[in-house]
Amino acid sequence: MDYKVFKAINLLSGRCSPIDLLMIFLSKKIRYVFIFVLIFMWFRNDFYKKVSCNAVMSSGITLFIHTLIKLFYFKPRPFVKRRVGILIPSKMDSSFPSKHTLLAFAISTSIFLYNRVLGSIMWVLSVLTGFSRIWVGHHYPSDIIGSAFIATMTSIIVAKTTGKFSNK
Repeated sequence: MDYKVFKAINLLSGRCSPIDLLMIFLSKKIRYVFIFVLIFMWFRNDFYKKVSCNAVMSSGITLFIHTLIKLFYFKPRPFVKRRVGILIPSKMDSSFPSKHTLLAFAISTSIFLYNRVLGSIMWVLSVLTGFSRIWVGHHYPSDIIGSAFIATMTSIIVAKTTGKFSNK
């Protein structure tokens, strides 16, 4: 089923240049939007400085989890085992978990826990980031869903552990 969903999404790539360009942008460059939001929050006030600290801490922990998983588990990328459309070059490392998706969801969930409006916007960008990784042919849907779950849980645990869990 994972491959069927991947195939249904990935077969759409290469048919419409503007959408392909958007997906490539989301896949490669959207991280700069996340960085900009964190920097903006850092300089806004002390409350948002704490939120951005939590987001950075969550991102660091998810990167550590990413490294651990990659040490012990290898899942070939879709284009390694099958003939699929690939819009941009990719590494040949393990497909699970998706680092782009991990970082996007770690930041967006951290923000969502404190600011529902901005966090919801960031979550939409995170979902689009994960979707774009399937579109360009780099990840299976299960890689994206698993990465989103890991990052979301990590951000919630960090927020509860630091005692900075509030809904402003």
